[in-house]
Amino acid sequence: MSPDAQAALARFFEKLQTQQRASPHTLEAYRHDLGQFAAYCENHDALESWQDLREPHVRAHIAERHRAGLGSRSLQRELSAIRGFFDDLLAEGCLSLNPAKGVRAPKAPRTLPKPLDVDQMAGMLEAQQDDALEVRDVAMWELFYSSGLRLSELTGLDCVDIDLDEGSVFVRAGKGGRSRYVPVGGKACAAIRIWLEARPAYAAGQEPALFVSRRGSRIAPRSVQQRLERWRVKHGIDGGVHPHKLRHSFASHMLEGSGDLRAVQELLGHANIATTQIYTHLDFQRLAAVYDQAHPRAKKRDG
Repeated sequence: MSPDAQAALARFFEKLQTQQRASPHTLEAYRHDLGQFAAYCENHDALESWQDLREPHVRAHIAERHRAGLGSRSLQRELSAIRGFFDDLLAEGCLSLNPAKGVRAPKAPRTLPKPLDVDQMAGMLEAQQDDALEVRDVAMWELFYSSGLRLSELTGLDCVDIDLDEGSVFVRAGKGGRSRYVPVGGKACAAIRIWLEARPAYAAGQEPALFVSRRGSRIAPRSVQQRLERWRVKHGIDGGVHPHKLRHSFASHMLEGSGDLRAVQELLGHANIATTQIYTHLDFQRLAAVYDQAHPRAKKRDG
């Protein structure tokens, strides 16, 4: 690129160091990311100055970096550096628009933990309980798996939210402020009943929380995570187990058993069914078998 283009980069790095007091690590990251972009521009003879850049050029650079194996987070960081540099040129009056403003990095694929299988869940939920707090813990694990609750939803439950006779729980503060009723299975209801018998010895005063800590107040999400890890270690459960994995196991087992994506969406409290679809683990052979059985023109005919 032209000497003027290189000088603009040098001015930007100087501002990062002296005006924004960027750390050496941040400064090095900017130098690397903008260096990659400058190299792309140098490989295209028509791009002599930053004023020559247009949005398709930025898109092409990001696509090239993506093909080279750069991950989504790294691409997002590079784009952030490029946008910041062009914003600086805009402030200096060197550009009339930021050609990187509308460019987005490819989204990272959403990954979910491998669910526990049905036998693993049974072993975890049927392990011996040695004290009242472990009774409480198993009631929580049962409810996670029975109703697919989020961690914040479970710790936010009050006693009035659970109807054991009806077999339902009211989630009054779900994600996005959406409330919903969710069924509670018989095993979970039984575990919660046992905990409710022990709860008065722990709950302080007028504490409304369904699940309370040793101190008598509403149990904290971090405490639930720690107790679940303790339970895993105590009973020799392989692999990481955390509240979201229990929710994930619930969703996977419900989908495998019913195939009803819309119902599972409602149970999980997802606003968008695309979010629910990431919980599907049906392999192609099973999908093909369902297709062959269900579609009127799918079956092969003799002759």
